[in-house]
Amino acid sequence: VQAVESGGGLVQAGGSLRLSCAASEFSLDPYGISWIRQTPGKEREGVACITRSDSSTYYADSVKGRFTISRDNVKGTVYLEMNNLKPEDTAVYYCVAHENPLVCFSVGVPRIGSWGQGTQVTVSS
Repeated sequence: VQAVESGGGLVQAGGSLRLSCAASEFSLDPYGISWIRQTPGKEREGVACITRSDSSTYYADSVKGRFTISRDNVKGTVYLEMNNLKPEDTAVYYCVAHENPLVCFSVGVPRIGSWGQGTQVTVSS
């Protein structure tokens, strides 16, 4: 399963973007999906996660109340709705398909999973 992200871009602070994650050949239904972001010189950071079992959602404190992760099992797509964006949200965002629910509970970075190529999100001040 190869995850593919889309929807990144340049937006002003306070603006919104919606990222999408889909599999190139298979549905994402059987997998938990994490959104991870990375900026140059910093470690990867877990942003949000949605479980495969009951679509429970988990968020990093830095994005709670601003970001929403959801999944459309009919379309086989997972979304990350990002509102009230801040310059510190600037990063490359990756979606990762994985089978470890503990990764969701901790909003961690999956050690094993299928990573997409990433999509750049740039928030200007």
